[in-house]
Amino acid sequence: MDKALQTMIDNMPEKTGKSLSEWKEFLKTKSFSKHSEAVNFLKKEHNVTHGFANTIVALSKEENESSTDLVENQYKGKENLLPIYKSMLAVIKEFGEDVTITPKKTSVSIIRKKQFALIKPATKTRIDLGLKFKDKPTTDRLENSGPFGTMCTHRVRLSNVNDIDDELKKWLLESYQNAE
Repeated sequence: MDKALQTMIDNMPEKTGKSLSEWKEFLKTKSFSKHSEAVNFLKKEHNVTHGFANTIVALSKEENESSTDLVENQYKGKENLLPIYKSMLAVIKEFGEDVTITPKKTSVSIIRKKQFALIKPATKTRIDLGLKFKDKPTTDRLENSGPFGTMCTHRVRLSNVNDIDDELKKWLLESYQNAE
């Protein structure tokens, strides 16, 4: 398990009033049609911060699938994209201990206090990296969020490990810094 995620789980009782297993049991008694509904419920009704709420819901829904299984399933038939994914994670992990990497069914959320990046294998030949910025203009490479909608403000299409260049690293760091 990712070190940052484990730290978050370890801190959960102190920060949220319940352990992850207690939250999982509690959420079994509820019915939400969307991930965001459950997150918003925990935030509004139980004063859980967004990062903890998102992690609780994601881990509760995916109890039967490990993080590794979720990532493996995303890249089935797209194994050629795994070096891009792994290289991006290596860059992101350098930012600090406060980064949480949360695999979901179709993407991987990268969270500080709030989500600042989203990694999604979009096609067999491309990963879409969603980033969150305030008032940053789009460019030919730093496009509008496209399929990410409001989860991210911008998107970068990656089809090669060489796409993880200094410019992209700068954008990732900026998005991370904005997520304080």
